[in-house]
Amino acid sequence: MTGSEAPPSFRLAYVPGVTPSKWVRIWNERLPDVPLALVQVSAAEAPDTLRDGGADAGLVRIPADRGGLAAIPLYTETTVVVVPKDHLVAAVDEVSTADLADEIVLHPLDDTLDWEALPGRPAFERPATTADAIELVAAGIGVLVVPQSLARLHHRKDLTYRPVTDAPASRVALSWPEADPTPDLVEHFIGIVRGRTVNSTRGPQRGSRDAKGGSRGAAAGKAAAGRDPRGGASGGKGGKGGAANSGGGRGGTAKGGRGAGPAKGARTAKGAKGGRRRP
Repeated sequence: MTGSEAPPSFRLAYVPGVTPSKWVRIWNERLPDVPLALVQVSAAEAPDTLRDGGADAGLVRIPADRGGLAAIPLYTETTVVVVPKDHLVAAVDEVSTADLADEIVLHPLDDTLDWEALPGRPAFERPATTADAIELVAAGIGVLVVPQSLARLHHRKDLTYRPVTDAPASRVALSWPEADPTPDLVEHFIGIVRGRTVNSTRGPQRGSRDAKGGSRGAAAGKAAAGRDPRGGASGGKGGKGGAANSGGGRGGTAKGGRGAGPAKGARTAKGAKGGRRRP
């Protein structure tokens, strides 16, 4: 790398309510030399942020304007209604949109739910943000239907929330600008959110080469079983374990495998397989 080249980094956009901390921690463990920067954006701004190069990938809510973007749905959130603690809704476990028919239901301009028809009665004016709507709920002016993570984000001691069984759900997805091929760092993050291990992450990883080396080592172990000059000592341990069937099974591990005599060739093969775990 020359002096004019910037060191590699990864920018991850995320919308309010989404918590990327677990994935960030795994990233830092696997790629400690590639810093990950978090970029918080509103749900409405997220698609343009990705298209304009403001972030390499993003945790967004769908549906969204996905033109020019690839996406992998990750999970679906429960939708809840936020009410004052002394509200009648607080006395039940869950409600339907029909139960909100007589309520003033606040509809902030940054609402992330895909409504076909809003429940309840409309407010005189739409709040600018979800945070503003929460303040109005606390003042007793209306109720608010949001994804559960947003209710938690704006938690107040004087408010509570209950699931709304038939409200639209909010889906969270990992999205990034379409490209062929997908950038390596984006592939790394895709692997992390999909739960791939270090050795199963796509791309030519050192772990995959080690796994192949382990296979070759296991094959060599089969050919050399019984010829290893240390086999006699190991075989003694394996022989001690062989006094009983269960002990013989233990003798067939890595140590016992080397010392297995010609009469116990099957155990030797099993021992060689055990060697695959320790390439």
